[in-house]
Amino acid sequence: MLPSRKSLSQDRVIIFSRYPVPGRTKTRLIPTFGPVGAADLHRRLTEKTFDTVSRFAEQYHIDMEIRFDGGSKRKIQRWLKTRTILSHQGHGDLGERMNTAFIEAFQRGCRHVILLGTDIPGVTGNHLKNTMEALLEYDLVLGPSTDGGYWLIGMKNPGDVFQGIDWGTEKVLQQTMTSARGQDLKVHLLDPLTDVDTVEDLNRVWPEENGRSPYISVIIPTLNESENIESTIHTARNKDAEIIVVDGGSTDDTVKRAEATGVRVERSSCGRALQQNRGAQIARGHVLLFLHADTSLPDSYANNIFDALMDPEVSFGAFLFKTDMESPLMRVIECAANIRSRYLKLPYGDQGLFLCKSMFTKIGGFPDVAIAEDLFFARLLGKQGSVCIVPACAITSARRWRNIGLLRTTIVNYVIAAGCYLGIPPYRLAFLYRIPGKK
Repeated sequence: MLPSRKSLSQDRVIIFSRYPVPGRTKTRLIPTFGPVGAADLHRRLTEKTFDTVSRFAEQYHIDMEIRFDGGSKRKIQRWLKTRTILSHQGHGDLGERMNTAFIEAFQRGCRHVILLGTDIPGVTGNHLKNTMEALLEYDLVLGPSTDGGYWLIGMKNPGDVFQGIDWGTEKVLQQTMTSARGQDLKVHLLDPLTDVDTVEDLNRVWPEENGRSPYISVIIPTLNESENIESTIHTARNKDAEIIVVDGGSTDDTVKRAEATGVRVERSSCGRALQQNRGAQIARGHVLLFLHADTSLPDSYANNIFDALMDPEVSFGAFLFKTDMESPLMRVIECAANIRSRYLKLPYGDQGLFLCKSMFTKIGGFPDVAIAEDLFFARLLGKQGSVCIVPACAITSARRWRNIGLLRTTIVNYVIAAGCYLGIPPYRLAFLYRIPGKK
């Protein structure tokens, strides 16, 4: 029988976790999912484990601790929104780090301590309950994994069973058992579960998460953009992204040039909102990035987006605004635009707006308005959460400023932004765009 809630107040469950970093997390899955996709899978695995342990710990009033590697306390708190104990795993191999975690927990007065990783989607509260019950009788509880290691270890007394273990091999469980017997420890084994290290593991134990969709869908609306489309597509190419060009009836060779790059090209009625909504409808990615055809993305854009959306309070994001014009006045305009984006939650579409597809569906997509669909879209999203302006620049063409003039273009942009912020209907602002040049 599991002890009462009060008597378990000095017990602890420790989660060994790694902050998801594209290219460094779940590396064996990168060939299939891409660097960011593999990191995102690790994120989902961790959140699943965290939710399971949190419910168990709350039910029985057990201490909970997260020992993390990579990232920082601030990033972990931002991600998991938790007040639980956070500690860095420290240095040394896996055995040394686990041994340190157990020693420090017992030094703080804990009686029974469980430690588990985050790669086991099959773990349940019953597994944790059975472990705590077993520790009333046994010195050591191990949850065998099908690869020869173990997915959980529980102890009720300090004891170093981690010496002389060939970590990362199929010998881990057997060597740990041998070490325990050498110390006359009574050992109990739980049912075996499978770690998710390969695509085959994922197919076997968590097939619903193996859709193998791209992490990002980059959606580019076009209308007579033959001069820019190829270079824009080039900056958007990424192992974690699919690129969708949605043309609104170009009369130049925009479509031909886009098709020559090998990306998906769709045709739509003219209108940026309509085109972007069409792209979102057919997109397969978990995240949508709306990119103007005359805007270039930074090299690290996929990693920037992933890190921004690690915060569940972020409803959408954008890049810093920058143009290809070298002018002191333009630098001032860019600075002002970035201040507006951050504090008024109104980034422009040429900053590359991104958000989870589920959020896009929730708000109903871009409103079909005469002008400034990006600002009205941002205003809707601002009501759902915070905006993240990532510290990397999307560089957009300054052709409109060159055609119309820096001051006139800036004034028009700010009048439209103010009108949007104040809720003025778009059709009342449309006359402001009836001037030469292209946004």
